[in-house]
Amino acid sequence: MTSDDIFSCTLSNGLRVVHLASDSEVAYCGLAVDAGSRDEAPGKFGLAHFVEHTIFKGTRRRKAWHIINRMERVGGELNAYTTKEETMVYSVFPREHFSRAAELIADLVANSRFPDAELAKEREVVLDEVNSYLDAPSEAVYDDFEDLIWNGSALGHNILGCEADLQGITGADCREYLDCLYVPENMVFFALGNMRHEYAARTAERYFGSLCQPLRRNARIAPAPVTPFGISRSIESHQSHTIYGAPVFSLFDKRRHAMSLLNNILGGPGMNSLLNVAIRERRGYAYTVESSLSLLSDCGLFTVYFGSDAHHVAPSLRIIADTIDRLASSPLSDRALDAAKKQFVGQLLVASDSRESQIIAAAKSMMYFNRIGSKEETAAHINAVTADEIMSAAQLLLADSASTLTLQ
Repeated sequence: MTSDDIFSCTLSNGLRVVHLASDSEVAYCGLAVDAGSRDEAPGKFGLAHFVEHTIFKGTRRRKAWHIINRMERVGGELNAYTTKEETMVYSVFPREHFSRAAELIADLVANSRFPDAELAKEREVVLDEVNSYLDAPSEAVYDDFEDLIWNGSALGHNILGCEADLQGITGADCREYLDCLYVPENMVFFALGNMRHEYAARTAERYFGSLCQPLRRNARIAPAPVTPFGISRSIESHQSHTIYGAPVFSLFDKRRHAMSLLNNILGGPGMNSLLNVAIRERRGYAYTVESSLSLLSDCGLFTVYFGSDAHHVAPSLRIIADTIDRLASSPLSDRALDAAKKQFVGQLLVASDSRESQIIAAAKSMMYFNRIGSKEETAAHINAVTADEIMSAAQLLLADSASTLTLQ
């Protein structure tokens, strides 16, 4: 992709627009919204995710059935997801239906009505989703760990919410959430498709240009440090599920590239990651070992997850602590560092081959950094990471700064 294939502009109402040119007959468009579960008020936990579900349940012009069929009848799909800080609402479709998709998404944001009957049905769906986590401890352990590590802050609750709060959410609550946060200055309209940049911009102006609400959001407050903990909870499971984790810096910190590379070295998707080799391949202690890095606007979190028998939890945690300690105290050799960079850059290149991932990444880049970063730029940042920077990143993850949670 060349610079000529990348376009961005800002409409007169403040809505940012991103378009990536493509030669494919399949196109994407949608909205990236800088709003998530941390923007909910106490007593309304789960509202952001509930709105993501119910925004498709009726507008002033369309009933839920018409919304479902609007894109599916031409072979397209509607999708959405919610995180702690962002919501994505988007569609994939044959490229000639770009205007159709953009108009529908604009209608959902501007005109959703949240009918009581539809809310009641979708509330049951979401409650089933909440309860399903009881049967998936490998997923629930992440939420429980985040609730503990961010305890006392707006980040310290499950994205799905709790039954008591969900039962009390009304259509008026949903509409107010949209009116406060789904506003031009807080969103990015993104598109990828075989069309001219000018056409993408005109279409965005046509359907979203009339939006004019100001942003109304309580200030996001970074979570206060929590004393490191080691907690084990009984869930009567045949397998133990453990998280080792430590708070780190935000998405805007210059150290993020070094930490991202360290994360990939420790427990990235490759079977040759240090922890997978040490815990799974050499000793057979766990079926799954993986690390992850979540960087938010004002804080971040590094975690390692593994699932094992109960008697393998303690030795596995020692291996994790020892591995991180070695990386924090001894620099990687030039050869090892170069190999790690080559692998990570290659993985990023393969991931960028997905058009959906590509346009969502561009939308996030615009939303957070007000610019579109290229894969070449990312590769250059990764290749510039030094052995000393890897050591400094690892020092933030040492056992005396880390916490653990085991469900077993």
